[in-house]
Amino acid sequence: MRQLSRRAALLLGASGAALTIAGWNSDAFAAAKDAADDIAKFTGGKTAEKGKVSIELPEIAENGNTVPLSIAVDSPMTADNYVTDVLVVADGNPRPGVATFHFSPLSGKAEASTRIRLATTQNIIAVAKTSKGEFFTAQKLVKVTIGGCGG
Repeated sequence: MRQLSRRAALLLGASGAALTIAGWNSDAFAAAKDAADDIAKFTGGKTAEKGKVSIELPEIAENGNTVPLSIAVDSPMTADNYVTDVLVVADGNPRPGVATFHFSPLSGKAEASTRIRLATTQNIIAVAKTSKGEFFTAQKLVKVTIGGCGG
């Protein structure tokens, strides 16, 4: 049996690390693409305008397993003009779709709160749809320090 030299062992280790990093980057790219696909499906391909949506999240989440999230949309919530749905996606999660909230004029306000699970540091994107077919969006970066969905 032939012994592995120190140089060969280091080269194998570096190659393995490079493959792991390449795999992680492709997973992150795939998750971001999935998030964009979810948003495009929700909006029917229309572009969402920035504004009217506010997202409350901690800047740093010490535990990605339970991150508090609050969404509010500035809307009159009248029978003629109200928020019908809000989609929330996390562009770094293996499955980006986090939540969809449904509203009616009887809701009074287009606001919702929940806790979400985040795999890693990533952007949280909220897209609101109105009864008039308009779309509004906002996003916020959350730094996750301890594992969530993936570890």
